[in-house]
Amino acid sequence: MLGVDTRTGEGLVAGDDGNRYRFTPEDWAQRGEPAIGIKVDFEASGERALSVFPMPDTAGHRPVVAPPPHVPANDRSKIVAALLAFFLGTLGIHRFYLGRTGSGIAMLVLSITVIGLLVTGPWALIDMVRYLVMSDEEFALRYRRKG
Repeated sequence: MLGVDTRTGEGLVAGDDGNRYRFTPEDWAQRGEPAIGIKVDFEASGERALSVFPMPDTAGHRPVVAPPPHVPANDRSKIVAALLAFFLGTLGIHRFYLGRTGSGIAMLVLSITVIGLLVTGPWALIDMVRYLVMSDEEFALRYRRKG
């Protein structure tokens, strides 16, 4: 097994004859997903591999497994950001915490007036909800320290 597209399930295998053959998910004749590096048996039809079966594992041969996605390190916490947005959100403190100084200053200036508080209050609540529903990976990528 040379490769498998995880989105479409289509793959590429090499035959003993040195040729490469493409297959579709319908051609995979086994439960589970095909993995790169496993030895397979198949019927060749032109440039297609039909009825692709995994071969019994040979001694010392293990399929290649992709490493888990890397989660970037981040020194900012989305829980702290959400709490700051909830308790001090109208002042924009959570924006300063996340390095968004421009919008933090805008929220701070707007909060001086009553009309500004009517704008910054919902803005802070929306920010709080966004932080809580955002995945850790996305939060770390979006709010990482620059420099």
